[in-house]
Amino acid sequence: MPELPEMETYRRLLQQQINGLTITDTHVQREKTINTPPEHFAQIVVGNKITLVDRRGKHILFHLENNFVLLLHLMLGGFLYLGTAEDKLERTAQVTLSFGSRILYFHGLRLGYLHLLTTAQIDERLSELGPEPLAPTFTLSHFSSLLSGKRGILKTTLVDQHWLAGIGNCYSDEICFHAGILPTRRIPDLTSEEVAQLFRSMQAVLKEAIQFGGYMDTPLYRGDGLTGGFDERCRVYDRGGEPCPRCKHAIVGDKLSSRKVFYCSHCQN
Repeated sequence: MPELPEMETYRRLLQQQINGLTITDTHVQREKTINTPPEHFAQIVVGNKITLVDRRGKHILFHLENNFVLLLHLMLGGFLYLGTAEDKLERTAQVTLSFGSRILYFHGLRLGYLHLLTTAQIDERLSELGPEPLAPTFTLSHFSSLLSGKRGILKTTLVDQHWLAGIGNCYSDEICFHAGILPTRRIPDLTSEEVAQLFRSMQAVLKEAIQFGGYMDTPLYRGDGLTGGFDERCRVYDRGGEPCPRCKHAIVGDKLSSRKVFYCSHCQN
C-alpha cells in the first residue's frame, strides 16, 4: 500500500504536471470508486481548474477552483498514470480525469476511492488522522508525548493512522531498522534514548524515501525517473532471508498482528 513517501512523490509531481490545468472530461468505469452518481461527478468537476495538489497522510487532495476537493486514497493495489489515450497502460482505469489530450488514470481502485467533497467535509473526514511526522511543528517532544500514552507494540503503533499519519508496513520496518530497535518491542520498555533515536530515524528514512521517489515501481508518466527509486534502497522490508546490510545475518520475515514484519534479530534490540 502506498505510504507517505509514495503519496508525497505523487503530490510533488502532479503539482508540477497538472496544477492550473482545467479538467475537460471525466470517465467513471467503476461507480463504487466515487461517492456520487457519475453524472453529478462530471457536472461538478468538468470545466474546473486544479488549484492545488495537496497531501494528508496517505491521501492526495485535488483542490478545484469551485471549492470542491477530490480526495484520493489508493489503498492496496492502487496507482496513478498520467499519459494520453495513445500511451495508456494495458490496465483498466476505474476513473479518468482528462486535461485536453493528457489523461490522469486512476488504476487499481478496487479498495481505494476518489471522493468528491466540500472543504467542510474534507475537514471532517481527515479530522481523526494523527499529526504529520515531517511537519515542522512535529518535534521530538511531541513524539515522546504521543508515545508516553501507548502501551502496545512499536510497529502496531507506528502504523496507526489515528496516532501518526502516513506510515505503514514498509516504513515502520525501515524506521525500526535504521534505529536499531526491534519493531516487536513494547513501547513502555523503550528508553528515552531509544525514543529519540526512533524520532531521528523516522525523519531520516521518510526524507530519504521521498528524495528517491518511494518504492512504487510504476512511473507516473513517460520520462518519470523519480517514482520508485527507493525500492532498491529498502534495507529490510520484503527482504526476508536476505543478508542484513549492516551485520550480514539473515533478515527475519514474519507476521505481527496479521501484518508482514521484517527485521534483523541480530543487530536490532
